[in-house]
Amino acid sequence: MWKDIDQFSHRFCGIAVTARYVPTNRKVSSEMSPEEFREWEGNWYGELSSEPFVDHLKQGSVIVIDNQGDGDTGSTGSANILIWESRGAVGLVSAGGVRDTDEIIKQGNPVYMDLSKRGRGIRPGRNEIESVQKPVVVGGVLVNPGDVIVADGDGVIVVPREQAEFVAEMAHIIMEKDKAARANLFEQLGKKKDFTVEEK
Repeated sequence: MWKDIDQFSHRFCGIAVTARYVPTNRKVSSEMSPEEFREWEGNWYGELSSEPFVDHLKQGSVIVIDNQGDGDTGSTGSANILIWESRGAVGLVSAGGVRDTDEIIKQGNPVYMDLSKRGRGIRPGRNEIESVQKPVVVGGVLVNPGDVIVADGDGVIVVPREQAEFVAEMAHIIMEKDKAARANLFEQLGKKKDFTVEEK
């Protein structure tokens, strides 16, 4: 949703924790008192559209949510994404709705999503949790729990866990070669080197 062009803090790499939300077909009464509404909303969040994937989060987790069929529901908001961060999540990849995008950007929470699918409404009455830590599809790509997720300004890559070590080694070789070539070009052009070309 946003890019930090100074420190690239929108980038992340981590291990997938997956969840799938589906549209609900349960009828909702339009005649509730404020007290009844608060109880109904609490029950929906607590039982039907809860966040059981939070129990699987640890430092370096990436939450991957398949919620592509739930219309303009905002399955993620500015408060729950902070809770996920407090449990170790480094970023979110979502097929569907994210709401409170101004606040999420201001908070600096890295989120990758289809920007045409921003959400407006909250989950109660709109969707239900279908599965946790099962294979999901986001952006036409299969994501299994435990896969490696890498995200930067160009998009998101899913690396199957069993191929992660080999892919990381090859990516490192390519990155170092590119960095060296760019460093030489910086020198030729008289540009001041920045952290994208400096050796660590």
